[in-house]
Amino acid sequence: MALSSKGLTTLLGILSEESTESFTLEKITHQVYQNFNKEDYFKLGSALVFLLQQPDLLPTASQRLSAVTILHELYRGEPPPGNPFLPIFINILHPVDDAAKGTAKKLEFAGQVPRFTQPEIFFLSTLLTDKNSKELLKRTASQIMSLDVSNHPPADTTSLKQALADLLSERPDTAKSGVPVVYSYPQLAPNSGLLSEPGQVKRTCEALLCGPSSPSLAQQYFSPEIIRLTPPLHVAEDELVWITSVDRAEQRVMYDASMCVLSGGDAEAKRLMAKAFKETLSLPQQQHLLTQLNQDPRMVYHTGLTPPKLPDLVEHNPLIAIEVLLKLMQSSQITEYFSVLVNMEMSLHSMEVVNRLTTAVELPSEFVHLYISNCISTCETIKDRYMQNRLVRLVCVFLQSLIRNKIINVQELFIEVQAFCIEFSRIREAAALFRLLKQLDSGDTQATQEPTKK
Repeated sequence: MALSSKGLTTLLGILSEESTESFTLEKITHQVYQNFNKEDYFKLGSALVFLLQQPDLLPTASQRLSAVTILHELYRGEPPPGNPFLPIFINILHPVDDAAKGTAKKLEFAGQVPRFTQPEIFFLSTLLTDKNSKELLKRTASQIMSLDVSNHPPADTTSLKQALADLLSERPDTAKSGVPVVYSYPQLAPNSGLLSEPGQVKRTCEALLCGPSSPSLAQQYFSPEIIRLTPPLHVAEDELVWITSVDRAEQRVMYDASMCVLSGGDAEAKRLMAKAFKETLSLPQQQHLLTQLNQDPRMVYHTGLTPPKLPDLVEHNPLIAIEVLLKLMQSSQITEYFSVLVNMEMSLHSMEVVNRLTTAVELPSEFVHLYISNCISTCETIKDRYMQNRLVRLVCVFLQSLIRNKIINVQELFIEVQAFCIEFSRIREAAALFRLLKQLDSGDTQATQEPTKK
């Protein structure tokens, strides 16, 4: 995406002759930070690269040096190889004319950057290699260009050059070849007046850098298109003989008719399970479904049972629900089934399922405790007195069964169950449960044994 017209106007204002002659490089960089967000840095850098290649758009040396400084400071916090404009710097520091004759190879994009002076090269090499180079930024571009660097050779940037060469070696030759799509006006005379009109530079830059048709950094260069021959259809004369075989008697279509089709038992079990969610199955139907599940334990995963459907199965067919849950104990979804069972509405069937499960397998104690707390809460909040008495009797019998079978450690629920018994002490079963708790609290080991019948 190209730089916006407003952003280009701001950039040209920062790079104007007046600003670059009077402001320090640090202040110019600070103006960039104030006017552009980090997500605009690449678009801004692409525009600067384009301007650097057009000497008629950046005519003074101070503007050129300021543009290069901004390019570097946009990515100062990152290591130099991480700067996407590193090829610009390497091309400035190692011009192609300085390379050994016969081995010249440009490590840059297709455009041509103007030649920099020795003070400018010293300044740029110091920026790239010295972390304490911020002192140089406190000078203006004119002061940098007037530095006496005769006794100060440029910093060694060989490692950066090698890093860039390694990076470019991984790219195809077409990515390293190309010519610019825009050229400056050749041999521009000082008084030609082509760009001397007020605003002419800005209009030219807007036409080239702004708008939907403006070229991006990758589109600023024309790369050669690699044309390849169409590969032959036949690698050998008999390559496609299997398509046009003459002996059709040996060709038969082999189709597996059992694919994606349920077996008779699977289909019947799925049908019965779907019915079990809605109504109570007859005894023969229950026996048939249980037989099918016992013959193939993995069939339970194909019957359509999901955690949200468990409450319906418990209310209509608790025996089926018990057997299904026992077969799902090793399933990764068993915790979800437990959670649904704990939070469903308390009933005789749900307590029957939980009671049978506790005697058949070892359930997590937190699951059993949560279910007991849910039962007690339901009894305390129900408004219908008749239903309340009925549910309290069921809960008391259920708790006595758990205690006598040593399914739960009553000490962990002693206070909650004792308060429940006291609240409903008018009910005979609650009073019996209270006496059982007192016997356990006093250490009577005979309390957990079933009373003998006379």
